[in-house]
Amino acid sequence: MPTDEVAYLSAADLARMIREKQISAVEVMRATLARAEKAQPILNCFITICGDEALRDAAQADVRQARGEPLGPLHGVPLHVKDLVNTAGVRTTFGSLIHERNVPAVDQVAIARLKAAGAILFAKTTTPEFGHMCWTEAPLFGRTRNAWDETRTAGGSSGGAAVACAAGIGPLAVATDAGGSTRIPAAANGLVGLKQSIGLVPHDTAPDAFSNMSYITPTTRTVMDTALMLEAMAGWHPSDPHSFGMSAAGSVEAARREGDLKGLRVAWRPYLANTICDSEVLSLCEASAQVLGDLGATVEPMGDDLEPTEPFWLTLSTALWNARFADVLPRWRDQMSPTLIAQMERGTDASAEDVGRALMLRTKLYRQVQDWFERFDVIAMPSLARTALGIDEALFEPIIIENRKVDTVRRAWYPYTHPFNLTGNPAIVLPAGMHSDGLPVSIQLVGRRGEDQKLLRVAALFEAARPWAHLKPKIDGLD
Repeated sequence: MPTDEVAYLSAADLARMIREKQISAVEVMRATLARAEKAQPILNCFITICGDEALRDAAQADVRQARGEPLGPLHGVPLHVKDLVNTAGVRTTFGSLIHERNVPAVDQVAIARLKAAGAILFAKTTTPEFGHMCWTEAPLFGRTRNAWDETRTAGGSSGGAAVACAAGIGPLAVATDAGGSTRIPAAANGLVGLKQSIGLVPHDTAPDAFSNMSYITPTTRTVMDTALMLEAMAGWHPSDPHSFGMSAAGSVEAARREGDLKGLRVAWRPYLANTICDSEVLSLCEASAQVLGDLGATVEPMGDDLEPTEPFWLTLSTALWNARFADVLPRWRDQMSPTLIAQMERGTDASAEDVGRALMLRTKLYRQVQDWFERFDVIAMPSLARTALGIDEALFEPIIIENRKVDTVRRAWYPYTHPFNLTGNPAIVLPAGMHSDGLPVSIQLVGRRGEDQKLLRVAALFEAARPWAHLKPKIDGLD
């Protein structure tokens, strides 16, 4: 099968074709690696490509199949992993020169589970240093561009994962999300990005397990592929106190595009502690919310009763960054990202009282958001306030929305994402159409904590009504 035909096949289709011996795992991996090598100088979405190991594992997968051994649901499917997530025997740098030669001895739990399901690791994707911002660039590797437009940002911090997926370089991406880091680049590159309920996928390396707001997540081009990843990754693990009793069983079944949405109560919420959103984004997202109505749901407008969450999210984040990295500053400051250093410095004046107040505000937010679900089953909103920003945007400066200078990037571009890292609710971003600037627009659906399967079912039916996987970016030099 030609390389370009493999590129945009879903994980579900690839796994089926490998099981049915229409193509071998080695053939799939060779095609994937060839596209990755060709794309890397253009997109810069990988830190490490482990081609020899991937071909070895693919060959072993074909041997197991030939022997008639049991095959996992992702048997032979290529997988890339954000370079914040440990992978046994393959370097994990955290996007930092500090860890440039770090090679973990063991896989993170979610990666071990994906491998047990048959997925084959072939690369580690780019991330800003320690995932600290919503662009993808770092002193270790440079800058990653958007898959649809080289003048726009990939988003972050899982920019490499999203760009590789959008460019047809492997259907399965492991990302992470501490304030939108899965959903921002997924939205900016036209993908499915899920931040599941807290604890559903155990985070065994989170340094602050009890107050954790970071998630290890799937990014894919289809809802079914996200469900396949989630079902493989999820479940209780003793390292994560939030994972107790958690299971994603039934996720694949939920994503089968069957039935309707009669009885579902949906809120359309255009603003979330913000006042400005691109009018074309709003129009496309509102029309997408109404698609759920066409599928049988009741859709009602919902006003904005939320105070901005970015200030106390940032208090908690900078406190953690300083606790984790202050000790390395004397040696490494000059080789670290200036944006990370600047944010750490802005957090040094925070007192214990400030952090305690931020924790109380997190609790208040949690209870407020749970109250929404007394009236509604799903809250629909834009994912981002505008399409992907320019690749040269500055992190601390105002951004432009429809020729108006507004607030800084965290407050004005993605106010829709970080509240749900704090509350633990599942949130999924889905393509909602194309903007007149040629870039994807995305809608976010938020559900009750623990109702990830219901959210996947809504997403799958929306996908069936408004399919998008056939849309592909035109990347000069690659296609």
